[in-house]
Amino acid sequence: MTNGTIGTAALGEGGPEVGVQGLGCMGMSFAYGPTDADASRATLERALELGVTLYDTADAYGAGENERFLAPFFKAHRDEVVIATKFALSIPREDPTRRIIRNDAPYIREAVEASLRRLDVDVIDLYYMHRRDVNVPIEETVGVMAELVREGKVKQLGLSEVTAGELRAAHGVHPIAAVQSEWSLFSRDIEAKVVPAARELGVTLVPYSPLGRGFLTGSFTDAEQDLTPGDFRRHQPRYTGANAAANAALLEPVRTVAKAHDATPGQVALAWVHQQAEVHNLPVIPIPGTRKPARVEENTAATRIELTVEELALLEPLASEVSGARYADMTFVSAGRE
Repeated sequence: MTNGTIGTAALGEGGPEVGVQGLGCMGMSFAYGPTDADASRATLERALELGVTLYDTADAYGAGENERFLAPFFKAHRDEVVIATKFALSIPREDPTRRIIRNDAPYIREAVEASLRRLDVDVIDLYYMHRRDVNVPIEETVGVMAELVREGKVKQLGLSEVTAGELRAAHGVHPIAAVQSEWSLFSRDIEAKVVPAARELGVTLVPYSPLGRGFLTGSFTDAEQDLTPGDFRRHQPRYTGANAAANAALLEPVRTVAKAHDATPGQVALAWVHQQAEVHNLPVIPIPGTRKPARVEENTAATRIELTVEELALLEPLASEVSGARYADMTFVSAGRE
């Protein structure tokens, strides 16, 4: 690391070295209320300057708008960035507010072509199955994804929110480079089975929402009271009402550790996620999302914070004390099927 840039980690066995922290781009177009396109573009550029090379999007983010927004940045820096996008959350034409999970072959082929067009690229570096349709054998889904690799449309395959068994079955069809799942001081369910399976198979973990969707930074304490009506965090159980109040009280140890490092609570939360690479002996590349250059600077600086054994012990109990589920319907994520 030089001049404030971050280190690197391998994206899957034999895959490229990418910045050890990626950037979640969803909020630049979708889900977190009003956006500022100029600030988001500046954020993308600043992230690249700091060594962030893995950029995460999905076709469902703003019904393709996020991919379109990112396309000019990717085109300007194609040889410097690794593009990750996803399929599986189909948006019905008759009801744009709905999402239908689809893992079938015709849909996958339709989705990849649409993403290639919106991103304005010839190949997608990392293509994820965003969510699992349990009615379609995962071997069948990954078989189609493997065909995309052979056809040169995709370089590496990823899965999001899968169980350990699903990961093993998928990896038996084609090597899986990365598994994306929520992993933070407040969300640790994947450590029981998914993380050991990933370590065994040589799969990189890509934690999304490593900052608890901003809650761990203290940027809001009750989603219904503090966030705009269009912000989807208002519908997540742990961030509203009595759950939010109880969870806000859990942040005191995070603030204590932050003070010891002259850091922010968000930096401590990210440092904890980064140190799970050492704890669990596998590559871990979190993708905190932001729309502000200053926040990218803060987040990447967390890669240089090393928590002590005592500090890790202080933070250890938090996840077990969290009130409320991370989604209203947990059947769509690995913890609901594990």
